[in-house]
Amino acid sequence: MAERLQNYINGIWCDSNATETLDVINPATNEILAQVPLSPGSEVDAAANAAAEAFKSWRRVPPNDRVQYLFKLKGLMEENLDELARTITLECGKTFGEARAEMQRAIENVEVACGVPMLMQGDVLEDIARGIDEMMIRQPVGVCAAIAPFNFPGMIPFWFLPYAIACGNTYVIKPSEKVPLTLQKVMQLIEKTGLPAGVVNLVNGAKEAVDAILDHPAIRAISFVGSSPVAKYVYSRGAANGKRMQCQGGAKNPIIILPDADLDMTTRITLDSAFGCAGQRCLAASLMVTVGKAKEPFTEAIAEGAKSRVVGFGLDEGVQMGPVINHASRERIESLVAQGVEEGAKVLIDGRSPQVSGYEQGSFVRPTLLQNVRPDSLIAQTEIFGPVLGMLNVETIEEAIALVNSGHWGNMACLFTSSGAAARKFRYEAEAGNIGINIGVAAPMAFFPFSGWKDSFFGDLHGQGRHAVEFFTQTKVVIERWFQDWSRQF
Repeated sequence: MAERLQNYINGIWCDSNATETLDVINPATNEILAQVPLSPGSEVDAAANAAAEAFKSWRRVPPNDRVQYLFKLKGLMEENLDELARTITLECGKTFGEARAEMQRAIENVEVACGVPMLMQGDVLEDIARGIDEMMIRQPVGVCAAIAPFNFPGMIPFWFLPYAIACGNTYVIKPSEKVPLTLQKVMQLIEKTGLPAGVVNLVNGAKEAVDAILDHPAIRAISFVGSSPVAKYVYSRGAANGKRMQCQGGAKNPIIILPDADLDMTTRITLDSAFGCAGQRCLAASLMVTVGKAKEPFTEAIAEGAKSRVVGFGLDEGVQMGPVINHASRERIESLVAQGVEEGAKVLIDGRSPQVSGYEQGSFVRPTLLQNVRPDSLIAQTEIFGPVLGMLNVETIEEAIALVNSGHWGNMACLFTSSGAAARKFRYEAEAGNIGINIGVAAPMAFFPFSGWKDSFFGDLHGQGRHAVEFFTQTKVVIERWFQDWSRQF
């Protein structure tokens, strides 16, 4: 019998009263790893109320004392890095190296959040009028929550959680029901830091738990990462309830290759961008746009690289790409490839229905290349979220930029070139929140915000860095005048 996972509420691991569970599946082997309860709204209520009670005292803890718990957590995460990475590989499918790099990014966010005693500081101006001073201070928002996605179960929660608690907020997190094991282990490490009960709570669940978070009166701010349709729903419902919202959505990320781009470097980076994490990341390259004479050499090189990519179980030696998250995702990806063919695209490399020796029950799709994709086709505008790269050609960089800007997505756009002038033109004119120049995955460091434009983001302030500190604090302006009473002076 598979282990049934627990919630963590008010400093206690507790069984859920859920009547329904889902199997947590290893996507490479299709074996059941655990069962996750789909917690009812009443358990979100319990977690939110515990967080609200804990907030009363936690907000009064000095910032330099709050971050001491994060220093402890950083050490624990580093000590358990390989175990956390192995858990990510087992439940999410990515390679061990990818999982390890993911957790390193999580640790970097903990490091940046430890700077809150400086990042949270306000402003003061004396004598805005005679004898009157004015100051702006930052105070915590209250109870905050995160609704996490499946594709980065270890990293993405840390775009938010360390900043929230460092700023004096308390927290409720709901992991993806597809990959809840990683946050179970993270929560066990948080428990070891000695963090006061109720400061961080974990509730497993699906839509009922999400809606309970969006509706709960005690929860003041919510972070979400997922597909754009769900991001829009979460943003709309949460905002309608008066909550601060930051909702990262989907993407259709183009990479533009000019004829003067370095062939070997560009090919290697493009392959890693398109097929790393099996294409299941919001910064994966999904459209390759060659300009002019770049078409033939780069198409040939990318095709050779895609064919030779080693696909298998992420814990096996030499594997470069793991499975997609489940059978349903594999079927959806393969159906979108078929749709692309119906729209006139040519399958240059076909990764559908692969046989991976020893893992025949796994959810595998090999790297797939679709050539001659029409810019106005549905396949060119749909987020596939799998190892599929669409390929098209234009004649000028102006056409390429116009193509980038014509879409409704705006998460990332990348340019490969040896020209500084072309690079400046691209970063100046391309309408996307994360821009890469000779970079295939323009993932910001923890001290920069994870940006996103258009339908790739709903909200104002992004995760990570100063944006996170601003999101998890509210400003208060104080105007002071003191009348001098010299008779009371010592």
